[in-house]
Amino acid sequence: MQHPAPASFRLPYPRRNGVSQCLKSDENMTTVPVQMGMVQSFDDDAWDDLLNYIEERRVIPILGPDLLRVQTDSGLRPLYVWLAEKLAARLSVDPAELPQPLTLNDVMCSYLGQRGRREEAYTRLRSIMREVQFETPTALRQLAQITDFDLFVTTTFDPLLETAINMERYGGQPSTEVIAYSPNRVADLPSERADLRRAVVYHLLGRLSASPTYVLSDEDMLEFICALQSEHLTPEKLFHELEHNHLLLIGSDFSNWLARLFLRMAKRRRLSDPRDVTEVFADDHTSKDERLVAFLQQVSVRTRVYGGAESFVADLHRRWSARQRPAQAAHGRSAPQRFLPPAREMPENAVFISYAREDLAAVQQLKAGMDAAGLTTWFDLDRLEGGDDYDRKIRANIARCSFFVPVISATTQRRHEAYFRREWSYAVDRARNIAEGAVFILPVCIDDTPESAALVPEHFKAVHMIRLAGGEPTPEFLSRLQALFSGRGA
Repeated sequence: MQHPAPASFRLPYPRRNGVSQCLKSDENMTTVPVQMGMVQSFDDDAWDDLLNYIEERRVIPILGPDLLRVQTDSGLRPLYVWLAEKLAARLSVDPAELPQPLTLNDVMCSYLGQRGRREEAYTRLRSIMREVQFETPTALRQLAQITDFDLFVTTTFDPLLETAINMERYGGQPSTEVIAYSPNRVADLPSERADLRRAVVYHLLGRLSASPTYVLSDEDMLEFICALQSEHLTPEKLFHELEHNHLLLIGSDFSNWLARLFLRMAKRRRLSDPRDVTEVFADDHTSKDERLVAFLQQVSVRTRVYGGAESFVADLHRRWSARQRPAQAAHGRSAPQRFLPPAREMPENAVFISYAREDLAAVQQLKAGMDAAGLTTWFDLDRLEGGDDYDRKIRANIARCSFFVPVISATTQRRHEAYFRREWSYAVDRARNIAEGAVFILPVCIDDTPESAALVPEHFKAVHMIRLAGGEPTPEFLSRLQALFSGRGA
């Protein structure tokens, strides 16, 4: 793609007052009067459209540093301003000589001007982050709770977003798929988005590391942007999704020209060309940038502009949550809880669910209902089914799970040879060491497979098979499991 040269790169976390020591600012450019009322307003119809797209999983949030206000030793601060101050101290850079508020780019430029080693800044920054443990910002937790989001793109290098998703979706287990791009190592999505099994966080501008593989300065940003536009260095699966889905650019701190360039790069076509997807800028400065607003309203007519990032997320979370409630009153009972993928590693006191991959939808229903009842469940979602390491992991999990639930169905009847049968065998081996009368195996049948004809180990037939149509757990089944857990003091 060919693009006009950007007037300035004020990234990753630009200062809009003052002149950078590395790159010329564009603040002296003549401003163009803009009728701000011409920007498309974000009214109730716009919210309704957005929420419909989100529920159809056609929206990708792209997150930036405006969402990252954290409690520090000097109060509630923007994370990257705080990091810049700490990095200046580690690199012996005098912040009094730099414009305020301090940016990482300013610190880096000053340090290099003192003949400092570029690589040292990255390892120092990693050390700073390792020494602190921030409380996850509310806005990130609210976004993580919107389970219709399965792919998150971030322009920051910190781990707070994946931490929020792990907290809200996986009980704190590190189960989010985390991918980081760098110009010397092109990492793409593991599969088409429709085939993703768990939430993915893609660090578009690199992830925190002791190596210079993430954006710390304006020069880094220039290298990343050029690489991302290169024919051989583009993560194709990711950019296909960005091109064909609606985008929420929340909390970005892009300069005027970089905002235009980023939007053009994501859409991979002229912004004035007709397209059936929308982009939303929700941050603290875009609506105040008259030149950028003028450009968007004249050229990129599908782009909408909202106000502050945190207020947008709060409003989005409130509206999305409200849309989940109407079904809860149906038939005088709560609607089934949304399925949240299991953690990569099995939690303590978990119920191990063994199943054939064709029955995944019913197993998801089963897990959602058990989760809603406060029962900890686990099953292997990735279904690698191969290799000694995988087998050792599964065998170890069956050896320490609280209960074992084999899912029986027409599928298991047809498959006379499959890995789930090995899981069943491991469970029987363990059951032989359990006191007679103590419950460990709880067979569940999700269809009308006759109990007498079920192709299961003899040990299973000694236990009453529970029928849960389509995998939906009954109150009696859940109550029994809760009682079993209580009896064990779990």
